[in-house]
Amino acid sequence: LDSLTDYVADARGSDARVVLIAGEAGVGKTALLDALHERAPEVRWLWGGCDGAFTPVPLGPLYDIAGQVGGALAEACRDDAPRERMFRALLEELTGAARVTALVIEDVHWADDATLDLLRFLARRLRTAKALVLVTYRDDGLAADHPLRRTLGELAPLRSTRRITVATLTRDGVSRLAGDRDLPDERLFELTGGNPFLVTEALAADPGELPQTVREAVLARVARLSGDARRVLEAAAVIGTRVEVDVLREAGGAATETIDECLTSGALVTDGAVFRFRHELARIAVVESLPAHRCAELHRRTLSALVAAGLSADDARLAHHAEGAHDAAAVLRHAPRAAARAAGLAAHREAAAQYERALRFAGEADVRLRAELHTALADEDALIDRWEQAAEHRQAALALWREVGDPLRVGDQLSRLSPVLWWLCRGEEAEAADLAAVDVLEPLRPSEGLARAYTHLAGMYSSSRPERTRPLARKGAALAEQLGATAILSAALNAEACAAFAMGEEAEAVLRRALDIALAGGHENQAGITYANLLLYAREEHRFAAAARWFDEGIAYAEEHDLGTYATALRGQHAYTLEKLGRWDDAQSLAGKVLATADPSPRNQLILLMIVARIRARRGHEDTGTTVDEVRSLLTGLGHAPLLVEAHLTAAEAAWLAGRSADAAAEVRTAIDSARQVGPWLRGAIASWARRLGVETDLSDLARPYQLEVAGDWRDAADAWLASGCPYDAALALLDADEDDALREATGLLDDLGATATLAVAQSVMRKRGIKAIPRGRRAATRADRFGLTRREREVLRLISTGMTNADIAARLFIAEKTVSQHVTAVLNKLDVSSRGAAARKATDEGLVGTAI
Repeated sequence: LDSLTDYVADARGSDARVVLIAGEAGVGKTALLDALHERAPEVRWLWGGCDGAFTPVPLGPLYDIAGQVGGALAEACRDDAPRERMFRALLEELTGAARVTALVIEDVHWADDATLDLLRFLARRLRTAKALVLVTYRDDGLAADHPLRRTLGELAPLRSTRRITVATLTRDGVSRLAGDRDLPDERLFELTGGNPFLVTEALAADPGELPQTVREAVLARVARLSGDARRVLEAAAVIGTRVEVDVLREAGGAATETIDECLTSGALVTDGAVFRFRHELARIAVVESLPAHRCAELHRRTLSALVAAGLSADDARLAHHAEGAHDAAAVLRHAPRAAARAAGLAAHREAAAQYERALRFAGEADVRLRAELHTALADEDALIDRWEQAAEHRQAALALWREVGDPLRVGDQLSRLSPVLWWLCRGEEAEAADLAAVDVLEPLRPSEGLARAYTHLAGMYSSSRPERTRPLARKGAALAEQLGATAILSAALNAEACAAFAMGEEAEAVLRRALDIALAGGHENQAGITYANLLLYAREEHRFAAAARWFDEGIAYAEEHDLGTYATALRGQHAYTLEKLGRWDDAQSLAGKVLATADPSPRNQLILLMIVARIRARRGHEDTGTTVDEVRSLLTGLGHAPLLVEAHLTAAEAAWLAGRSADAAAEVRTAIDSARQVGPWLRGAIASWARRLGVETDLSDLARPYQLEVAGDWRDAADAWLASGCPYDAALALLDADEDDALREATGLLDDLGATATLAVAQSVMRKRGIKAIPRGRRAATRADRFGLTRREREVLRLISTGMTNADIAARLFIAEKTVSQHVTAVLNKLDVSSRGAAARKATDEGLVGTAI
């Protein structure tokens, strides 16, 4: 509470704070906020909450807040405005206030993706506002891939973010809460684990009937109510976390005196114009105690009551109750509308959940309706990187359109199936689907499906047969322009740019035009693809500053529009950039985190796995072969020359480091087969490894550092690599040198990177050449600090400990402030601390630097 009071003071000084308040269910997060509310009455308080009773309503908390502030925000919500306008209206409400505003958003573990995007939006933009954003969530039971985990990770490093964890009660705390009740304190603590809600519920039960679980505690309390009050409470539990009076009267048959009994007993509490359970766990316990037939009847009555009360616009809520009532017609009426609204607000996971709900009740529905539902669900699955599911629903839609006998829709579905198969690394099947689409659609009237098929074929041919791309891309573009299909026009420009890059031509200008078209048309999917391509080509050409810029812009767009597929693709490309720049810990951490939490598509997996495999091989990890085998398993049917080449070079390097030169050479020969279909940088990498392994090749038109390597000009090659910020490539170039100092320089670079396996190769080369005083391993200074800090990181830590800001450190070391930030993050991670002050204290305690200021 003192910390929160300090954050109010910070906000009063125009230093905004975003406070993440975590704790298990029932631990007292809301009680903490209520206490702060009492302590800071001069603050303007705005309250919103996320609903766990049904599939989340997109931006539910924002609508709660709009009702409290009115003005431009309420107008935007009433108008169903684009969410960017709603976000801006809320931001202006917070930044324009003369006094401190505390914006509370409770239970964000139930938040829809659009609400999580709103949090990211505010956190990045408030800064100097007189605002305090207080976010509560349950930190127990969050799945590894829960969207909130990603959001918390992105908010954590922001300057305005603070964290508070509300702990459970100690034994003494339980004893104080129990007071002089006739209950053994130790037994009460063991039963409840110190959870205040469980303690409270246990204390409310009759003496001698100590419940064994929270459900029993709640139900014991409910059992003391009259029969009518229990039925009202059951209805309230089914209605949800917010219980409107009129709806409760209708659904629960509630008389005024019966509602009063629920209120005076504490089973329900008044919250403005609505009722709610004091604790959500109590509501859940009541719902789960209901027999199926009773629960279904209450859902049916609630559905009818909501419509009668004029609340029929909330399709997500109505769809939830329709499903509970097993009312197929109502589900098929409301769930698709809720899905369309969620998709319009870029809450694509919620949209997918609603389409899935509709399909569960569509077994007896019209064939066309089922085909449309499968099509829409496949669209949403594709955006959130669920490609196996997308393929399943595309195939189902295709079969249904064939059953209908509508060739135009059959062809359109084939053209939509192709990119799904492409993301699944099923290249030959993707090409067959597009060719089949062309066969079906060309005899018919011009259609978007035909334009899409031309365009996707062009994209698939861009790396393997780029000479075929331009004619197809231009046919697709012309047809798209004729039909006003700007999303397909953007895709056609992407395909043309990909072919230009494969042929060594300039591609960025065409991609920028494609991006402008996608953004202007609000085509989220196509904008995500284009951002990924802009980043891809910048990093492939080793234009790392441009790559970082495209990553920052692209990831912000992908996150704000819930584009899981492209957020993962962008992170994979960014991890590759970090790898090339020698930031291996960051690259491996990012790749590993995405693989562990995002369940990426096979194509996205391949990029991430190659990064992990290379770094692990270079650092001598024993299970590198397993990762390389995972890479191989994704190559079948890939049909994409750049990825094939990278995969074979990854396997070649792993084999070379393991001493299997023959296997490495075989991988390089396979890569050479695709060398004509890739750009000068990848072609140069093939030539470099061919030279290193004694494989004959006549490859030409190589990127300059590789050209120097192949020509035997190791010094200029190493300098070129170092100038572009690629220390590992520089070390490999120096290994070809015939000078002792160059080899020692190589070992130094490898040592700093922790590339122990590659360092062993370098040491072997030095021994064969009779060089004495061979470096033995990790630098003594790095070993001595026990935390694996590099020389630069120790230097940054020393300056942190003197109280310097990032700007001060950047000026002292003549490096970019952003680079300093990256070093600071690495230092905090390696020291396992969460703040600069903690890092300085630990550095002093461990003897890493002098006395901290």
